[in-house]
Amino acid sequence: MQPLTSKLPGVGTTIFTTMSHLAEEFGAINLSQGFPDFQPPAQLLDLVTEHMHRGHNQYPPMAGVEALREQIAAKVAALYGADADPVTDITVTSGATEALFCAIHSIVRAGDEVVVFDPAYDSYEPAVTLAGAKTIHIPLRSPSFGIDWGRLTAALNERTRLVIINTPHNPTGSVLLREDLDRLASTLSTYDCYVLSDEVYEHIVFDDLGHTSVLAHPELAERSFAVFSFGKTYHATGWKVGYCVAPGPLTAEFRRVHQFNTFTTVTPLQFALADYLQRCPEHHLGLSDFYQRKRDYFLEAMRDTRFVMKPSRGTYFQLADYSEISDLPDEKFARWLTEAHKVAVIPVSAFYDEPPDRRIVRFCFAKELETLEEAAQRLRAL
Repeated sequence: MQPLTSKLPGVGTTIFTTMSHLAEEFGAINLSQGFPDFQPPAQLLDLVTEHMHRGHNQYPPMAGVEALREQIAAKVAALYGADADPVTDITVTSGATEALFCAIHSIVRAGDEVVVFDPAYDSYEPAVTLAGAKTIHIPLRSPSFGIDWGRLTAALNERTRLVIINTPHNPTGSVLLREDLDRLASTLSTYDCYVLSDEVYEHIVFDDLGHTSVLAHPELAERSFAVFSFGKTYHATGWKVGYCVAPGPLTAEFRRVHQFNTFTTVTPLQFALADYLQRCPEHHLGLSDFYQRKRDYFLEAMRDTRFVMKPSRGTYFQLADYSEISDLPDEKFARWLTEAHKVAVIPVSAFYDEPPDRRIVRFCFAKELETLEEAAQRLRAL
């Protein structure tokens, strides 16, 4: 047999897996990979058990449990004024990553171009590559990490099939505002291309900014896939339950890929989430305040370190400039910090196609306050 040629030759183990492994190996506090160190709501856990015992353990409908799609439709209507039909416009997926993959493969063809904004979540480009298309990387403007509209305009052409946006943004914590979506709609108005909006941190936006969804923008909504995550909202990242909202024709194509990918998602989790959405909307409505308290606590705890931080505007991530501490490149610095000072972080260069010459790492503050305080105490010794 001929040697196997990889379809993703540039892809190795993700930085998230690498840093979490290092954290475990060296007994470090893991502020790298984005998962909480606390449990989902107790009532939600009870509902999962209840639905297991009620017999909801077999295949659900391919598009998702009807009750859950109805609750999603009610939520996006209440929050964004979106009229999403639970039958034709909403699909429950096995995590947001599956939704991103299905959205890309439903419309992107060989020879197409897909625009992403760096630093970008690392699952975007491999999905584009597997579709036979080319990823066009546009760096976000520093230091605000806003869209460089001039560079976007220059990158668009007849081959542009999709533009991927992410708000609130991982890893930078920046957010897009209504005027940004207006500008995006205007910029794309003459192009036959689509938008994939990664909104998994929709409920984690700080300082009373509020989340701006493409679903609330009629001109963009008609050409967009909007992707969300229950795992991020309910502190249950290991459940891998997400969903995609898109107009009927786009959803039809999305489901053609979805049904031959995961086909469906864990049944009792869907029933439990449907019940919890209906009974406890205060959870997602109060999530920004919950995480802002953690952000503010972490920033205050880190005030006497030599890290320089501009407060995150959304997500549960915080960027930190370590230029006053070390000249090491960020990947080497992250390893050194994990091994020598027992705090694991993510090097931001991992999110770039061509990393800028900057000394920045990403902390995750989705942790108990005691965890954040212990990490800050270790870092104050640098």
